[in-house]
Amino acid sequence: MKENELFDVLLLIARPAAGKSEIIDYLKRQPPEARLQRFHVGSFFEIDDFPMLWAWFEEDALLEQMGHPRLHTDSDGYFLQNYLWDVLIERIGLEYQKKLRDFLPAAKAFTTIIEFSRGAEHGGYRSAFAHLSRQILEKAAVLYVDVSWEESLRKNRKRFNPGKPDSILEHSLPDAKLERLYKQIDWEQFSQPDPHYLTTSGLQVPYMVFDNADDVTTWRSEALGTRLEKTLQDLWKLYK
Repeated sequence: MKENELFDVLLLIARPAAGKSEIIDYLKRQPPEARLQRFHVGSFFEIDDFPMLWAWFEEDALLEQMGHPRLHTDSDGYFLQNYLWDVLIERIGLEYQKKLRDFLPAAKAFTTIIEFSRGAEHGGYRSAFAHLSRQILEKAAVLYVDVSWEESLRKNRKRFNPGKPDSILEHSLPDAKLERLYKQIDWEQFSQPDPHYLTTSGLQVPYMVFDNADDVTTWRSEALGTRLEKTLQDLWKLYK
């Protein structure tokens, strides 16, 4: 397999706690050559909007402690303006530009994995994709991790570590906030027009759905590897 037979950009999207970060963690543990052959993922860097979001929470808490107005969120942790969800997507594009700058010319040997969740309440995937840069979309393939609302709620509760609320793998949302922000999603409406391609910004972006209803991601076992390999190989056929 040639070195460049890899996804340039892999968008990993789903409800919270669906298994996105667990898939990334599994890929990190794979030998580089096997990861490339089985999953078409090279050496990779990640862009996740959760650390950006969490930084806003921390800044707002500090501002409040100092007696200043909060900038991004209210005291319950909801955005003061809905467009801030789109700012996070624009920030993803900015981070991607910086990664390309810093890694060129070796960037062709890397896969960029971009992870985020979006609920219908704050614009959904249609709005998020409209704010992804053309630079990303022209090189992107999409892996949607499919779980029900009930499974998202179950795993969100299970992974909660109160000592590490900023952790990628252990952060959690209160039930009421998860329900308000993520119970309703627009994935089916967004993807419904075509079983293989998302139409956005005048482009067709290939996608596949990874069914995680039986939670093969939590234990990072070979059951995850087998299903992920099959799904990404199918996605690769659309992508190449």
